[in-house]
This record gives sequence, C-alpha cells and structure tokens, in this order.
Amino acid sequence: MDREHRKAYAAWMKKGILAECVLLVALAAVFYMTGRPQAVSAGAAGEDYIKWVDFDVSYEALCQAYAWDVDTYESQVHLGWVELLAYTAARTGGSFDREALEILDRAAESVSSGEKTWEELTEDLKYYAYYREAYGAVLDGMVGCYEREKINEDGSITYETVYGLKAYFPLARGFDYTHYDDFGVSRSYGYKRQHLGHDMMGQTGTPIMAIESGYVEALGWNQYGGWRIGIRNLDGKRYYYYAHLRQNYPFAEHLEEGSLVTAGDVIGYMGHTGYSTKENVNNIEVTHLHWGLQLIFDESQKECDNEIWIDVYALTRFLAKHTQETEKVEGTKEWVRSTQIRDPAVENAPPFVPAPTASPE
Repeated sequence: MDREHRKAYAAWMKKGILAECVLLVALAAVFYMTGRPQAVSAGAAGEDYIKWVDFDVSYEALCQAYAWDVDTYESQVHLGWVELLAYTAARTGGSFDREALEILDRAAESVSSGEKTWEELTEDLKYYAYYREAYGAVLDGMVGCYEREKINEDGSITYETVYGLKAYFPLARGFDYTHYDDFGVSRSYGYKRQHLGHDMMGQTGTPIMAIESGYVEALGWNQYGGWRIGIRNLDGKRYYYYAHLRQNYPFAEHLEEGSLVTAGDVIGYMGHTGYSTKENVNNIEVTHLHWGLQLIFDESQKECDNEIWIDVYALTRFLAKHTQETEKVEGTKEWVRSTQIRDPAVENAPPFVPAPTASPE
C-alpha cells in the first residue's frame, strides 16, 4: 500500500474511534446549523476555509441556472448561474427539489425585472456567502467567454467568440457509454472504503477528454486506479482524477507531468487497469472511466485525511451538453480533437508548480 492510501486507510480507521465521532458531531453543529453549513476555522488564527461540501445540486437545477446565465449574458442584468444556485441553496438548506427550482426561477425573475437588486435579495441570507464559495469551487470557470474554431465553406479557419459552457463532457462525442450514480458505494480492494468518484462504462480505447483546462499534476501508475491522470484546474480549486486507463497505451501522446491542457483535449483512453501493485495489469472486470473531482480551499487539503470529493453524477449529465468530436490519427492508436478552442484562462495561465496528488478510487 503506497503513502497516499496508507493515509486513506488511517482516515477510515479513525472513523470508528469515539474521539472522531465527537469531532464529527462538533463539526456538524458548526456546518449544519439549521441545515445550512458555513466555513470553519482551519485551526490557525485568522485562517478560515471550508472543510466540507455536499454538492447536491440536481441536473435540473444546473440546467435551469445555466439557461438564466446564458439568456441574460448581454442583458442589462446578467444573472450568474453560481449565484442563482447559491441563493437557492441558502433558502432551502442545500435541497434542490421541485420547490427549489421554483425559488430559483422567482429570484431570477425578480432581479431581471428590476423588482429587486441581487444585493437586496441576498442581504438577509446568512449562509449565502458559504454556498457561493462552495459552489464556486465546483463551477466557477466552467461557463464564460472563449473562442471556438469555425471551418468555413471554402476550407478556411476562423475563430468566433462565444459565451457558454467552457467545460467538456469527459468522453469524446459519439462513443457509447452507460452510467449511474455510484458515489459513496463500498469498495473493498486493499481496504474497505467508499467510492469517491463516478464510473462511466464504455469501450476500451474510448478517448478521454480534459473536462477543464489545467496542468497535469499526476501521470502514471497507481495500484488502485491503474494508469491514471490528475489535472489541476487553473484557479487551483479543482483536481480532476481520471483512472483505469487503457493497458499499453493509456495516455495521449506527448502528455507528461506539467503539461498544460485545454478543455476538450484528448488526454487518454478508457481501459480497465488497476487493482494491482504490478504496473500495466487489467484487474478491473469492467471497462470504464473513473473520474473524480476534489475541491481544494487550502493546499493543506490536497493530501490529508479529510479530502473533499464530491458526487459528480448530476454534473456529468449536465456536461453532456458540451461534447467534443475527435478524429483518428491514421496509422496510430491516437485520437485528437477535430476542432480547437482558445481559452483565455490558458493564455493567462500561471507557471506550473508541482504538487502532491491524491488518488482515491
């Protein structure tokens, strides 16, 4: 068992200790007063950051908030989707049932019509700031302006500026897959633990796409995830983990630690490697991509006993709105995206700084 999984095992064991239970109760009292969590102290004077996030935003809420965001982009009052979702969560305690969708719509209509300003709408919501920061850690940067390649009738290429989803679905367009919400289900290889990601079953060799632009922080073998890739997005708040990649040809050509990738780039290929201390072994029964999303509010959270991994099932469904077509490189096993984008975040990317990686499966 490697260092990062020894840590995970120790964390699991601690959950059975009375002291850990007491701590969890105390944290729950701070996080979930009246059903609404808030940021808590890191322990050092003056240093506060969020220690846990339950991302229970539904697919329907994501779609609804996104539609308001895009539809009002060039209006006098632009409604940000993260703000709308945070407002709704602050009103409902994080629930996104049918009533919550009505609350979201009423808030959007009130602000867009000029009946109320956003400040007036949120001024008495004690936990709005918490949800804005928490949901922003998940969603900020996924929607915005970017340039999209356009191939004209005469074969020339130009770029058009668009506003909308910049993040991509994790599988290339046109490749079959199945999935269901499997976050938190039991895993037993090596030690008993929870599944901290989302599995998408498909065909060996299906191109895996970068969901968001960022730097490759981890690339190689892990006995739990097999061939895997870890990518940190460019604001540093999100760590994307892609696991069980293809035997013998797991990664896109030229990809290496420190590579800067653009959202929608091919980064690897679906397989079923893992569950082995020996490299390049297919010990996973079903071909699938495991992808996970870790939130990082402070670098001390990157590798610790209390990492924040969220359920991304609804987000995966939502990202299916934005898929990237690929084409085969003749005479190779390589696939590449068929059209390019220009992401301002990539053009203004800070220098790569190597960091430890977390890789649960």
